[in-house]
Amino acid sequence: MLEPMKAPIPKKQFSIQERIELTIKQLLRKIGVDIKRIRVAGKAASETSRCRMSLSDYCQGNGLDLGPGGDPILPSAVRVDLPEPYTQVGNLPVQLGGDAQDLCWFKDNCLDYVYSSHLLEDFKDTEKVLREWIRVLKIGGKLIIYCPDEQRYRTHCAKSGQDYNFNHFHDTFSLAMVKAIIVNIGNCKVIHERDNIGDYCWEIVAEKMKS
Repeated sequence: MLEPMKAPIPKKQFSIQERIELTIKQLLRKIGVDIKRIRVAGKAASETSRCRMSLSDYCQGNGLDLGPGGDPILPSAVRVDLPEPYTQVGNLPVQLGGDAQDLCWFKDNCLDYVYSSHLLEDFKDTEKVLREWIRVLKIGGKLIIYCPDEQRYRTHCAKSGQDYNFNHFHDTFSLAMVKAIIVNIGNCKVIHERDNIGDYCWEIVAEKMKS
């Protein structure tokens, strides 16, 4: 796996409560316990609503939306989420309840697309998760990801006062980091990428090729 270059992390002025929570999470992660999944009642617009126009055309055929929180990229997308999603930004129920790290319901090379918004950054082993998502794609299938840039996200939270999401795992999570991993995996080609979307987001689409 290619290691991304580490740039300085903008400092966010965390509240005492946020510092305590972050310290507890870091200590637990050192002993192999991850409590990142905390259920939050969400009433704001979904992140997917911000990228639907630019990414929905890539979602052709039969595919998944991983972690949609009730608002999938398309109504026809199969909704894979935790049995009780930790965010709720739409009204559609979970169809397959489980963990997006293990798409055990699907055999290899069977889906036309896998879409996910603001989920990949929550996992420790980014490459392992991406390999699982790519596994279920047909040759020619599309991997479609919309995510935050962690450093820009922290800067935005510090400037705007927006609550910081402690589910994020990597200090250097970015388009460059994820693109490098996809290229290193080797059986996908990047066909679309866009950085600096809004305050802190980016998107990428990769097409699965023959190994």
